[in-house]
Amino acid sequence: MPRIGLVLLALLGLALATRRLAGEENLPPKESSAAPVLVELFTSEGCSSCPPADAFLQQLDTQPFPGAHLIVLSEHVDYWNHIGWTDPYSSGAYSQRQSAYGDRFRLDSVYTPQMVVDGTEEFAGNNSGEARKVFHQAIAAEKISVRISGATLQTGVLRAHVETGPFSAPERQADVFFVVALNHAESRVARGENAGRLLTHVAVVRNLVKVGRMEFGKAFSQDVSLKLQPGVEARSLRVIAFVQEPGPGHVLGAALEKLTK
Repeated sequence: MPRIGLVLLALLGLALATRRLAGEENLPPKESSAAPVLVELFTSEGCSSCPPADAFLQQLDTQPFPGAHLIVLSEHVDYWNHIGWTDPYSSGAYSQRQSAYGDRFRLDSVYTPQMVVDGTEEFAGNNSGEARKVFHQAIAAEKISVRISGATLQTGVLRAHVETGPFSAPERQADVFFVVALNHAESRVARGENAGRLLTHVAVVRNLVKVGRMEFGKAFSQDVSLKLQPGVEARSLRVIAFVQEPGPGHVLGAALEKLTK
């Protein structure tokens, strides 16, 4: 072999040995440069105009928008339950969260399907054109880094660690939220506006809790522990953490992790 080839092989071997000594081979892959964007869909199985928005959210979960890491949440409200079908994934807590957004955006009333992006823009949940425009704006916004690690489910208790970069806005406040969501859910609706339809959903929120408040100039780091309903399998879940100004206001950062075991 020519001398230059021997030199290159030697340099390659040295580089590999250095990586092994430094533990680089065991490091996780670098995070994507795509900007995290939190997409909340307020929906209901009792609403006949909601299934197209549910399907649109499933498309967004496949990451079709370059430059954005879309972190989607399906939040099922309960105010449609009185017309014949009780949405099994609904909660008054999500209705209250939507009402708070309604006050923030000065809406005459809440509605479904409604999509809220990064807590700053709202529009009809099946309006793909408006979504693309808003995603462009969200990508350009500066974000706090958020990371979830060690997410496990054992004996019905989900545990994870949440940490963020520092909060650098002295005149503002920010809360840290933790979410547990089902990767996939479906229902055969027996009554109401969607009677006879098989409805499918993605990222269905089952727990949404505030786990702390950030202090100016400081990062956030905390272990989280939540007791879940019996019978839930780890591989069916994803966890999300996000930082949001009170109100609910502007979402300053978000992260997602899917459980595997």
